[in-house]
Amino acid sequence: MILVDTNVILDVIEDDPQWAKWSQEQLDRAALNDRLCINAVIYAELSIAYATIEQLEAMLAQARFEMEPIPREALFLAGKAFMRYRRSRGGKTGVLPDFFIGAHAAVAGVSLLTRDAGRYRTYFPKLALISP
Repeated sequence: MILVDTNVILDVIEDDPQWAKWSQEQLDRAALNDRLCINAVIYAELSIAYATIEQLEAMLAQARFEMEPIPREALFLAGKAFMRYRRSRGGKTGVLPDFFIGAHAAVAGVSLLTRDAGRYRTYFPKLALISP
């Protein structure tokens, strides 16, 4: 199983001029050897790109993304990592979803496909990342 970060999927959906090609190549490569998965947080973040739930569901089915639940251990770890971030004066808002995603991959012992590796490397140093 490979957990796929929201930014990689949005790159392809939105045909990002800088990242779409890289993201699509990584998705294609990863799908050859593993299951591509998302979780509830990634699902919620992806919803911004669609007018209806049916459209989002159709894209996920076509791309063969599977939904994986976030284990409670990952939820706990996400909270602790976020607390460390805030205590170190991390002031960026809207980052909590990244902690849920990183903790999920870390606890599940799976790779995370992302193009935003910095925070994941800092707070989940043993996490296997597929990133530029």
